[in-house]
Amino acid sequence: MSRERVKALIRSGALEPAVRDPATKVRGDENFRLAVPEAEPAHNEPQDIPLKIVFEDEHLLVVDKPAGLVVHPAAGNRDGTLVNALLHHCGGSLSGIGGVARPGIVHRIDKDTSGLLVVAKTDVAHEGLAKQFAAHSIDRRYLAIVSGVPKANEGKVDAPLARSSANRKKIAIVQDGRGKRAVTHWKRRGTLRDAALVECRLETGRTHQVRVHMASLGHPLIGDPVYGRSGKTHDKILKELGFRRQALHAAELGFTHPVTKSRLSFSSPMPPDMQELMRQLGV
Repeated sequence: MSRERVKALIRSGALEPAVRDPATKVRGDENFRLAVPEAEPAHNEPQDIPLKIVFEDEHLLVVDKPAGLVVHPAAGNRDGTLVNALLHHCGGSLSGIGGVARPGIVHRIDKDTSGLLVVAKTDVAHEGLAKQFAAHSIDRRYLAIVSGVPKANEGKVDAPLARSSANRKKIAIVQDGRGKRAVTHWKRRGTLRDAALVECRLETGRTHQVRVHMASLGHPLIGDPVYGRSGKTHDKILKELGFRRQALHAAELGFTHPVTKSRLSFSSPMPPDMQELMRQLGV
């Protein structure tokens, strides 16, 4: 279990002898018993939403998510999400990590980002994958079409991220100690018309990491409604194509199977809308 889950259980009175404050210091020779309740039923409704399954066994599955599909229900998106689809697809085979019986969403990608993500079907798989994400041993590579052409062929952004104090809906690079370390390694894969195709390898996986880090270099993702910039040439092409999302695709995913210990690697081709954008921006 995560530390936050353990702390929540302690605060709820699940620890014997009774301790309610997770910060309580112990002598080191005491014995404690933590009562972990059964997972509560998910309140999300299963929905028969088509899924592109790249890999599946009894422990996990890898999904190639289309742009526009929200990963997890939240305010404004209570249904029609990946979780609703997984509840239908997986039936009773759901991870209970976090105290709620639901498909084990170990990591997420933005609604308007397409591409690969791994989902845990069992608690053992969830725990094993979570440890790999924490150890930064998961190989995640994104393809992004950015505004402008980076002068260097490759680089690294090591800049902590946190919620913007000016706009809580945005993520910002912060240097005040609030942020979590975020590291993105990038390579220029192609030069376009006032744009470039960039591969981003994530050493960490923070919210909006690629979008914020590339914007910090002066090369925001084309079509990004939050961190992007207006450009007459690009805006005209985006309007003509009806392209209404950030040009970002989770193209490669690699990890060690948490049960079989075999190394798994998956790739997803660039979706048609980004391919057409590439063609329109071709030199």
